[in-house]
Amino acid sequence: MGRVFAGFGGFAVALAIAACVSEASERPPAPAADPVLADLGEVVFLRNCAACHGSSGRGDGPVAGALRVAPSDLTRIGSRRGGSFPEGEVARMIDGRFSVQAHGTREMPVWGERMGERIPEAGVSEEVVRGQISVLIEYLKSIQRGD
Repeated sequence: MGRVFAGFGGFAVALAIAACVSEASERPPAPAADPVLADLGEVVFLRNCAACHGSSGRGDGPVAGALRVAPSDLTRIGSRRGGSFPEGEVARMIDGRFSVQAHGTREMPVWGERMGERIPEAGVSEEVVRGQISVLIEYLKSIQRGD
């Protein structure tokens, strides 16, 4: 009788370990982009980002060859992060106002300043910048590919 329980216990432990390994190796899919916000973000992207990153976001824009550092392929952000899209990290990179200067130069414009330049009221300006970055994030989420 003890052998039956020992055998069953061993099987249960193996099954539990397999389930944990399976859960650890499977990352939840990145949340889907809001299609309405992604459409708005595409307009912002084409106006501000496509010259360097290309109209498809793959880093092949018309001025990419003139840059010291090649623009990133923005369609692979999630795949470079194991399948998850780091919204906060991407937002901080786009904004650029909060990066640590000790980490070297920044090739990309500081969009957090540029997007709010034409709006004189500081509070309104900040809201506009946040809105622009938010729709850009939704657009970037919408163009992710896994290959």
